[in-house]
Amino acid sequence: MAYIAVTALSHVGLVREHNEDSLVIGPWTLCGTTTRSPQTMLFPLGRPLVVAVADGLGGQPAGEVASELVVRQLALLGPSLDGAQAIEDALNLCNRAVSSATDGRPDLTAMGTTIAGTLVLEDSLLSFNVGDSKVFRATADGLRQVSVDDSPPPLPGHRTTSAVTQTLGGSRVEHVLTPHVRDLPLSPGDRYLVCSDGLTDPVPDETINDVLQVHDDGKAAFELWRAAIEAGGPDNITLALVRIGA
Repeated sequence: MAYIAVTALSHVGLVREHNEDSLVIGPWTLCGTTTRSPQTMLFPLGRPLVVAVADGLGGQPAGEVASELVVRQLALLGPSLDGAQAIEDALNLCNRAVSSATDGRPDLTAMGTTIAGTLVLEDSLLSFNVGDSKVFRATADGLRQVSVDDSPPPLPGHRTTSAVTQTLGGSRVEHVLTPHVRDLPLSPGDRYLVCSDGLTDPVPDETINDVLQVHDDGKAAFELWRAAIEAGGPDNITLALVRIGA
């Protein structure tokens, strides 16, 4: 029987005081905490399965509240999602929920989060994102980013930027999202990496590709985490490896 294997971890890193990342894998969520080692879950292929990482906005209040709210909404909505329009509608619903949660709560004003993930259906896989958290497709031919960063070009001499141009919440005025959604092939053996920028900012794509080419899921997740830590662990690190098995 075909199945979906998801291996994930979340870690505060070496600099931040707390973890503002949240993670959803089907009905399961992990919010604002640290896993001691990669965890793997198996699901039957055929039912809609959402795997997503939400990265609460740093420098603004309550990023962990926004990211948790979004992944818990997606855990509830996931089984009903059946395509690109459903994903767009769900993300706009999440956006409105983040904005509404700030009503009468000055401590939550302008809280926001990014989101990036995959929706695995019986015959296809859809990637989606808002913000700069990322989705990569990893095959024997190499690593390819399939998400679209909502961020301006990096400044000269810099590889990355922390600025984002679109998030769920993140402002005092509610806005309509334009999520990035992409329909991708569903091929047994292919892997998709969903992650926050706590991995991709300090770790070059070439290193991520090298790790995924030589290691199985659990070891790869650990080695990606270790690469981010050895690069200084400047931010929260959350990642999920999604693999289609036959």
